[in-house]
Amino acid sequence: MITQAETLSSAHAESSSRSGVSWAAIFAGAAGAAALSLILVLLGFGLGFSAVSPWANEGASAKALGISTIIWLALTQIIASGLGGYLAGRLRVKWANMHGDEVYFRDTAHGFLAWAVATLVATVLVVSSAGSAIGGGVQAGANVASGAVTAAGAAANSSGNDPYGYFVDTLFRDNRPAPVSDDASHGIVTRIFAKTLANGGQLASDDRAYLAQLVAQRTNLTQAQAEQRVDQVYGQARQAAEDAKVAAQKAADTAAKVAAYASLWTFISLLIGAFVASFAAIYGGRRRDAVQWHDVDHLGHGERYVAPTATAPIR
Repeated sequence: MITQAETLSSAHAESSSRSGVSWAAIFAGAAGAAALSLILVLLGFGLGFSAVSPWANEGASAKALGISTIIWLALTQIIASGLGGYLAGRLRVKWANMHGDEVYFRDTAHGFLAWAVATLVATVLVVSSAGSAIGGGVQAGANVASGAVTAAGAAANSSGNDPYGYFVDTLFRDNRPAPVSDDASHGIVTRIFAKTLANGGQLASDDRAYLAQLVAQRTNLTQAQAEQRVDQVYGQARQAAEDAKVAAQKAADTAAKVAAYASLWTFISLLIGAFVASFAAIYGGRRRDAVQWHDVDHLGHGERYVAPTATAPIR
């Protein structure tokens, strides 16, 4: 006859030789969490794209879209991580005759490991899927804008992006009226403005005089009036360049802040997901340990209850 002490000793030896990690349960929970994360993130992308409109004063604002993205990311982590942690805790191997604190720790570890594996898998899936979805939209926009880009590139090339164009123009300058066409004169003016604005300085005296000569030749203005117009137009061009520079700096600063906020809230969401997964694994483990087994009488006399004895963990 097997005594209760022998049964406890056998169960203790079995639990001591068995690994404390149930990888099958962890991978099952991670698979469920990763799949649910992918579904929810793609749903979020669809809702976000449907809320955005290229028309002015239409669709959701950037602030509202950012807040909704943060909330959706947090909800995705809570729901998916909760599912993964619960599955990892509920499907784990039952540990017999183990102290409640150790069971608590192992359940927590199983939920955390399931969350970690799911996060790595979901990151790969979401990045690839989102990249394909966004890439399709970007490609469509690029096809529409390709004609405009080509035209802009041709205009830029014709306006004198040659770094030596300014010096070549200087080589053939003359005090006589410039015998050039309107298109050629426009190119000369563009190259002089671009060279001076790139250096961030004032127009050189010879450049100013030559531009005034070109203006006077093609208008009814005197040389002095032409010089005054050159100063006025160049001042406007310089102000426009400064405004564009400030706008670019503001855009870069805004992009840096958005990236910082996105990283911060992503970190917070992932931290919430880790906590929820660990807690859900504890709940799933407790539910698994509370299962009552019934032995079926195959002789047709119904079921009879068999209470767990030595296999129940010590709380």
